[in-house]
Amino acid sequence: MKPFLGFVRKEFYHILRDYRTLLVLFGMPVAQMLIFGFVISTEIRNVNIAVYDQSNDTYTRQITDKLLSSGFFRLHQRIQSPGQIQQAFRSGKVKEVIVYESDFAGKLLRSGLANVQIIADASDANQAHMMVGYTTEIILSCMASWNKNVPSPVNVQIKPRMLYNENLSSAYMFVPGTMAMILMLICTLMTSISIVREKETGSMEVLLASPLRPFQIIGGKVLPYIVLSLINAVSVIFLGVFVFGVPVHGSFLLLFIECLLYISLALSVGIFISTVTSSQQLALFLSMLILMLPTILLSGFIFPVESMPTILQWLCHLMPPKYFITILKNVMLKGTGIDTVWRETIVLLGMTMLFMSLSIKRFQIRL
Repeated sequence: MKPFLGFVRKEFYHILRDYRTLLVLFGMPVAQMLIFGFVISTEIRNVNIAVYDQSNDTYTRQITDKLLSSGFFRLHQRIQSPGQIQQAFRSGKVKEVIVYESDFAGKLLRSGLANVQIIADASDANQAHMMVGYTTEIILSCMASWNKNVPSPVNVQIKPRMLYNENLSSAYMFVPGTMAMILMLICTLMTSISIVREKETGSMEVLLASPLRPFQIIGGKVLPYIVLSLINAVSVIFLGVFVFGVPVHGSFLLLFIECLLYISLALSVGIFISTVTSSQQLALFLSMLILMLPTILLSGFIFPVESMPTILQWLCHLMPPKYFITILKNVMLKGTGIDTVWRETIVLLGMTMLFMSLSIKRFQIRL
């Protein structure tokens, strides 16, 4: 029995002295619990809205104030003309617009009926459904407060409109998100083992002895995968359009260029991982660990970024899929051009250059 207890004691000492094991045992569950707890939420918070108030009376201001004080919405813009509504949505900064008809208070007092239109960006069907539901409940609560102890009750007729996805098809949400996830995971996994495989098979010495420069070796590794990944991207777009009915209202050329840029970024991340790992198993593990959960949870694919705590929103800004999903929704669903998605394009280009430079530098160090 003593030898067994001694062996158990030795194993405890081994675990307690290995910080990596302790990190996996205690750090990972805590991190996962915090991330899942804050990210996985069916609520909406801090959603940017715009208000087109053609009446600007006591009643409309009361509804707007109650919307903004609820914590669900924050005012991004006051719209002055109908033409600005489409511009607000195409910019991607506004998710919902509240439109009050002219002479709102006068119509309520004269006929007991006035109209409010709720226009929601339904490129994310779940979020749009919740936004309209929350807004409707707040307007109804205002109407109930107006009708207390009055002889002639008033009624506000709410007219919801779902922009870009009138039928609230979930495919409009999951096709761009799934496309971003598939391309990121497949491209990264393919290239993350490329240089590691050369080391394991012993062919790295051949590369080192060749007259090729580091950037040529990296480029040679990446180019075949770019071609194959573009075929993957075309296949995914084809399935999205012809099987799931997701439209492409924007430029196919712009969509192709953005896919090429995103694929290049994913491949450069994979190459970088392959330069810092020593085995194919470790490269695959790091690729899955670093990209799988963050791509699903922190990209806005399923859960709105606006509803997350501030620190997680900062992390979301480091996730390439977040920018690519925004580009896909703008180009495919809204029909916008480069004038709308240029910021996201620059971010993806900068990330690509960063990881490619780091990969070349790491490879030069190995040389």
